[in-house]
Amino acid sequence: MAGRLEGKAAIVVGAGSTGPGWGNGKAAAVLFAREGARVLCADIDPDAAAETAAIVGSEGGEASACVCDAGNPDGIAAMTAACLQRYGRIDVLENNVGVLQLGGPAEVELDDWERLLRINLTSMFLACKAVLPVMVRQFEESGRGGVIVNIASIAGIRDTGIPFVAYNTTKGAILPFTRSIAIQYAKQGIRANSVLPGLMQTPMVMQSLQESYGGDAESLVQQRNALCPTGAMGDAWDVAYAALYLASDEAKYVTAAELVVDGGITARIGAAGPSGDR
Repeated sequence: MAGRLEGKAAIVVGAGSTGPGWGNGKAAAVLFAREGARVLCADIDPDAAAETAAIVGSEGGEASACVCDAGNPDGIAAMTAACLQRYGRIDVLENNVGVLQLGGPAEVELDDWERLLRINLTSMFLACKAVLPVMVRQFEESGRGGVIVNIASIAGIRDTGIPFVAYNTTKGAILPFTRSIAIQYAKQGIRANSVLPGLMQTPMVMQSLQESYGGDAESLVQQRNALCPTGAMGDAWDVAYAALYLASDEAKYVTAAELVVDGGITARIGAAGPSGDR
């Protein structure tokens, strides 16, 4: 099957990667383009955004890079305007940004707590606040609204065995936030859904875990693989394909849903160990 997003314009917020390899946003941007979308690759790192856009271009797709601090209202406004200027509409918004911070309430500093709220949660609020009026207008003019896909985490619905209180809280809050949008805008041609990744092997996860716990990457991978019922972690492409389904017309009757992509780990009671999902 091909062309699942043909003729659509998509914004992927957090389309870069924190290191070599594939993060969730980078994979989603490339996959969306492979399926026919014109993609605005937004990221706070200009080189990372440009790299993702270049990959799309090298494959014959259409994408452009946009430097954006997703926690800054002015940055989000500029991102939205850039997509409209370049592609004329916004059919898909995927929110990918997210960072980890080790510690419980007694250990996490207030500045770090507020930083995670801004990056992991407020960024999605700002992006939706800017894009929803565009999608409503599109629906009124053409009967085509749009789709919002927010990347949450299984850490928002269960304990992962590690004190990530700020991360867990922000990821949990994404779920009612997304549901609220879905219900409010259901009659205006807009769908909104969440994807909940489990233990994923991405550059951000491995970097964050090594910084928090030390040790070598191979040992961390082995520990995390052992926690998964499948015997191995997922990767960014597993998350990207879930987002693609929700963004496509195949999911036209799917809204306010929470799609878990975790290899079955949330069905297993008592699993604990080095976590994080991005």
